[in-house]
Amino acid sequence: MFDDTEYRKAMDSVVARFQEEMKKVRTGRAHPDMLANIKVEAYGQFMPLNQVANVTASGGTMLLVTPFDPSNIQNITKAIRDDQALSLNPSDDGHVVRVPVPPLTEERRKEIVKTASSKVEDAKVAIRNVREDARKELKSAELPEDTTKKAEKSVDDLTKTYTEKIDAAFKDKTAEIMAI
Repeated sequence: MFDDTEYRKAMDSVVARFQEEMKKVRTGRAHPDMLANIKVEAYGQFMPLNQVANVTASGGTMLLVTPFDPSNIQNITKAIRDDQALSLNPSDDGHVVRVPVPPLTEERRKEIVKTASSKVEDAKVAIRNVREDARKELKSAELPEDTTKKAEKSVDDLTKTYTEKIDAAFKDKTAEIMAI
């Protein structure tokens, strides 16, 4: 009998990775994950922002970045300002970096949805790759034809289920982005 546990776990991880990516997509409200991809030059190397500072949301329109070492504050401000995808303009007072999150225009919201849709396609490709791996295993397993057909249908159903999960997560995110 064909065991799809390995492929189910692989598809689960694809969906989990996709959901993490969707958390990073800007929705118009301040959220600490917005700055998750920022790399700061500190101590002679580039480090993720969360390793050199604490990021919190203050209200729905402000992020507060508190550096662990105040000597890094200018580098943190520069790294946030230089990220063109975010288009944020941080300011610091010597202790804390304040990052105001401006409201999104309708045009910018549509751009964000379009960018996020490319991540949807990447996740679906990853799901289809897992399906192909399962099919290759089935072909090499030399199972009876009816068992192979049942297993292929099971893998296809699994693929459909996980693709629907990705679509549902994207639909929710799109509604969140487009909400004013």
